[in-house]
Amino acid sequence: MSSPTRWAGVPLTDRRKERRGLLVAAAFALFGDDGESAVSVRSVCRECSLNTRYFYESFADTDELLGAVYDGVAAGLAAEVESAIAAVTAVGGTDIDRLRAGVRAVLGFSSADPRRGRVLFTEARANRVLTARRAIAQENLRQMVLSSREHMHPSDDKTATLVAAALYTGAMAELAQQWLSGNLGDDLDAVVDHTVRLASAIA
Repeated sequence: MSSPTRWAGVPLTDRRKERRGLLVAAAFALFGDDGESAVSVRSVCRECSLNTRYFYESFADTDELLGAVYDGVAAGLAAEVESAIAAVTAVGGTDIDRLRAGVRAVLGFSSADPRRGRVLFTEARANRVLTARRAIAQENLRQMVLSSREHMHPSDDKTATLVAAALYTGAMAELAQQWLSGNLGDDLDAVVDHTVRLASAIA
């Protein structure tokens, strides 16, 4: 566990921020490798060599900690997707090009480190905190699709736009789960190609 001199000379605010980061990183490692059952106050503190009293300095319980883990991974995914789409847009890419870049970014980010995919899509579906986070992420994606379609195709039938957004949002979540489980093979290019073709047909 952490020694009394470990934080010597470090301002209190910085100490707390660093300890919080260590706890989140430890929970990500444990959860990503062995699932929710591996995450407890003691196991997390042991993983990052902190005294258990420091846990409650940042989190009320492990559910709150898992929420922070999810938020961190989701932020990383969002940054990856935004960067991929921006790069395509900068060179005059089409809607299809942006769709392809976004799908590849989601699947690639999630499988580059399988622990990310486990946090975002596949593990602890009954956990109330992660379930709530995933529901918010789904709704944010749906709203983004709606906004994009309404901007680019303002004359489209409203119901058709709503149906397309719902289908796309649900399909992406299922696609990610199936990709991470290995049920779609290991050819990312092929999966992206088929996804873009089918999504374009829906659109």
